[in-house]
Formats: sequence, C-alpha cells, structure tokens
Amino acid sequence: MLGGMTRTLVVKATAGADAPERCAQAFTVAATAAAAGFDVSLWLTGESTWFALPGRAESFELPHSAPLGELLHVVLATGRVTACTQCAARRDIGPDDVIPGVRIAGAAVFVEEAVADGAQALVY
Repeated sequence: MLGGMTRTLVVKATAGADAPERCAQAFTVAATAAAAGFDVSLWLTGESTWFALPGRAESFELPHSAPLGELLHVVLATGRVTACTQCAARRDIGPDDVIPGVRIAGAAVFVEEAVADGAQALVY
C-alpha cells in the first residue's frame, strides 16, 4: 500500500453476462486490489446483481479471463461485496438468497463509501 496509508477502492459493477468483458474487468480490478492489500468494496448492480447468488459467478465464462467465482472469493475473503437494494428487489433477490458475506444495501451506503477520505471509486 502507498505509504502505509489505508486506501479504499470502491468498484461498482454495472454489467453481468450482458456485457461480459466489462463485468470481468470490474471483478478483476477489485480482486487485484484486494490481493494487493487494499480495502475493497465491490458493488453488484444491474445485471451483475445475479452474481450475489450462489453458483452464478462460477457459471460465468469469458475466454482469457480469470474465473469470476475465484475473483469474487478473493474480494469476499478480505473486503466487502454488496448487492444493490433496488437491483436485488427487481430480481426478487433477498438477504436469505445471497452468498454468505454479501450484504444488500442502497445508494446512501455507496455514496458514503465512495466519498470517504482515502477512497477511490471506479464504475464498470
């Protein structure tokens, strides 16, 4: 980490299987930052919300990309993964449906994380 300062990377994934390269980029950047020791918060919004469900990330395939399930596991192990409240509701996904460790939260929490001191937000 730079100068020992705690930096937070907030990554919002807005795409899923509908735009696989953009989706994989979000997960890859989040997992890379988590593996490097940064505090990471990965937000699953839009079609990426489906990856909050067990087994969904493992079924995602993109040539020459790290397996999405493994990338998600890296972020879950050291950071935070959040499914958007409205996006989850539109897909009938509730708190009991998601992978253990995934929370459901809304825009106010995203904004709080994104504008916090030392935070950098990226949207894919």
